Amino acid sequence: MYIFQKIRKSAAEAQKLGKIDLKNQKEAQEWYRNEALSIGRVDRNKIMNTAEPFKLFPEISGAAVGKLYMFVYDAKHKATLPFYDKFPLVFPLQFDKGGFLGINLHYLPPVARAGLMDALYTEANNENYNKSMKLIIDYGRLKQNPIKFSGYQECVKRYLFDHVKSPFHYVNPKDWDKALMLPMQKWIVNPDKKYAKAPPY
Repeated sequence: MYIFQKIRKSAAEAQKLGKIDLKNQKEAQEWYRNEALSIGRVDRNKIMNTAEPFKLFPEISGAAVGKLYMFVYDAKHKATLPFYDKFPLVFPLQFDKGGFLGINLHYLPPVARAGLMDALYTEANNENYNKSMKLIIDYGRLKQNPIKFSGYQECVKRYLFDHVKSPFHYVNPKDWDKALMLPMQKWIVNPDKKYAKAPPY
């Protein structure tokens, strides 16, 4: 059973026992986040080899803005970066010919990540967690509201299509809160001491 399905099954069981009310959006969000955060490790290879519940795209385009994706990445400037995330979790913001700008939530520790995600939820086109749900946001809006979107500066990265090493895996909105807290990040740290800087967590 896929990891998101396992968490949803656990939530359904907890609801039967009266521990949570899944109809309460805030309560459900908090439960899913805490459950995902408690998971010590995930099998990234299994995630990337699982076709469902993801849709797989060799490449994505402007229609993907505001949706959530996972993929494998090999940074172009890894020789001069102190570290980078090889397994990004990204909301694309804007596209150009060679790639796209996006928010990679892994660049914040869990508490700050949840705070930014709560702010991003206010920019969603609906609150139904259905397949049409996405964020209506761009880089300009983030810059105009640095207090509301606290931490976004650390998360906005540019990704080049020719350095993406897997298909793009679309994350269903009903799984955003689970994906948010799962330990899926894969930090690649530069061994050159002059670039030494630890990942955020």
